[in-house]
Formats: sequence, C-alpha cells, structure tokens
Amino acid sequence: MNLPVLKAADFASNQDIRWCPGCGDYSILAQMKKVLPELGVPREKIVFISGIGCSSRFPYYMNTYGMHSIHGRAPTFATGLKSTRPDLMVWVITGDGDALSIGGNHFIHVLRRNLDVNIVLFNNRIYGLTKGQYSPTSLEGQITKSTPMGVIDHPLNPLSLALAAEATFVARSIDAHVTHLGEVLKRAAQHKGTSLVEVYQNCNVFNDGAMAYAQEKSQRAENVIELEHGKPMIFGKNRDKGIRLIGTKLEVVSLKDTAIDDLLIHDERESNPSIQMMLARMRYPDMPEPIGVLRAVEGVSTYDDQINHQVELAKAQRGMGDLQSLINSGDTWVVS
Repeated sequence: MNLPVLKAADFASNQDIRWCPGCGDYSILAQMKKVLPELGVPREKIVFISGIGCSSRFPYYMNTYGMHSIHGRAPTFATGLKSTRPDLMVWVITGDGDALSIGGNHFIHVLRRNLDVNIVLFNNRIYGLTKGQYSPTSLEGQITKSTPMGVIDHPLNPLSLALAAEATFVARSIDAHVTHLGEVLKRAAQHKGTSLVEVYQNCNVFNDGAMAYAQEKSQRAENVIELEHGKPMIFGKNRDKGIRLIGTKLEVVSLKDTAIDDLLIHDERESNPSIQMMLARMRYPDMPEPIGVLRAVEGVSTYDDQINHQVELAKAQRGMGDLQSLINSGDTWVVS
C-alpha cells in the first residue's frame, strides 16, 4: 500500500498555540513537524505524551495522537502504551522541572530500561508555567521568584544523569540552531531504544538570555562544540581550537600549538563511556559545551521487546488463560 506523502503542515493541529511570543518552544515544534514527514510513519502511528509545564502543551499542537498527562509521569504512560502497542512511535515531551524534579525517578528508570521511546527534554533552567521559580537545572546564584537571594542548589546535569543510567542514546541541541536540532531529532527517532535529546530553550519572559552564549550565532562558535562521530573535536569561530585528552582530563588547546592528530576523536559508541561522561560535564565558561550525539549504542534489547517476548512465551506454555477463572480460583471468602 502506498502511503500518502506528508508535509510539515500535515502535522499541524487546528489548536491555537498558547506559548509566549518569542518562546523557544516554537522552534522545537517547527523542527518536529519538519522531521516527522521524513520518517515515513503514518500520523495515526505517532503519539506524543507529555507531563505538566509549558513544553507539555506540545501534544495539542501536533496532528497526531497524544496525551497531556500527569506531572512528571509521562514516562510511565509511555511505558504502558509502548509495551502494549509496540507498533507505535512514542515521543515523550517534558521540561527540566517536569522530568528532573517530581519526575526524576520515572525519568531515570525509563532510561535504564531502554524502552523504545524518544524523550525531548526542553531545558530553560526555570519553571515557566508557574511564573519563574528556580528549577533543578537553574545555576547556583541565579535570582528567581523563589530565590531572591540566589539559588543555593547545585544544578542537575540531564546528560550526566542519562549516561549514569546507561541510556543508549544521549544528545543535546539548541532551539536557535534549527538545522542541528532537526538532524538530532531525526537521529533520535531512528534509534532503537530510549533516546534522550536535551534542548537548550530560551524562556524570554522569566529567564531570557540564560543560554545566549550557546544560542546566539555571534557567540555560539566559541562556546559550544559540535560533536561528530569519528572526527577530531575542533571548535571556534576560526576553527582554531580543539579538545585534547591528557590523562584523565580534557583541556582546551590552540591549533597553533597543537597538531590535529593530538586532539580527541569523538566516539559515540560504547568504546569509552567515561569520556562521554567527561564531555557531558564540560560547562561554559570554563569549557565549550557539547551539542550533538554524545552516545549512540545500538543492538541493546528494549524493554517493550522483552516484555512482549515474555507474554508470548507465557501464552505458548500455559495457553491464553481465562480472567474469570482466575478471579474465581484459589481461596474464597463469603462475607455475610
């Protein structure tokens, strides 16, 4: 059967988009609509599940199936859906507050289980929907509505957390770097297993410019490094800087003084996960922050495949079963 050729506009719903003008969420939505037609998956086979927050309005704006669920619990709903309907492409849309605060436990376990879903984590380092309180990724010292004297918590690093949970696909992109964002979302969709894409996203109302060092073209080249598998780690406006591994430490070097052959070659596979963790911990302004795919490991069994294998095995060994017989079996009591 020949499937209809879909365009980005086919994935746009008829709902009015209720994000603040200038919000980075618009960019992520636009790139998602551009990527989905390239995947060749029918709209009725695509589901977006979200929790609570600005980002979690996403399912309303996609002309697919979707669910706006409970705060922090989107991975739970996604696990149930993907386990019972493995034929569906399931996306989890979440934010730094939704995923990493009340949803932290659920986030960790969906990553370690390697459920075949795609998680897009909008990170603006603030609670936007509830009007500007600090979030788990807010920087130390940051002044917010709930921290007038500055944040005292150490910020959580989503990529480090994902790598520690042994997620099989871990990546980062930026809302303003639209070409890069589209490429990363497409790679995530093509991965078999849990994919996590952290997206630096500007909240122009409550945390405007927090990631300007990475978002603005005038600053980005000096402050981020685009990872490419099998290639040396080079960055800078003039491509004149690089990252070198010395012992167990990464350092920035000038290519005027260092040969390209001495630079670290990025390896997104399983080869050396400790280096991937080191990359995730690179932070501006001391180091350029990595964007792109940090880790992509294929061939790992997925949670949904394994659970359905067990179901089929149980059917083969014990038959289809009878729910009514099960309810009436075993010890019974009569309450008068």
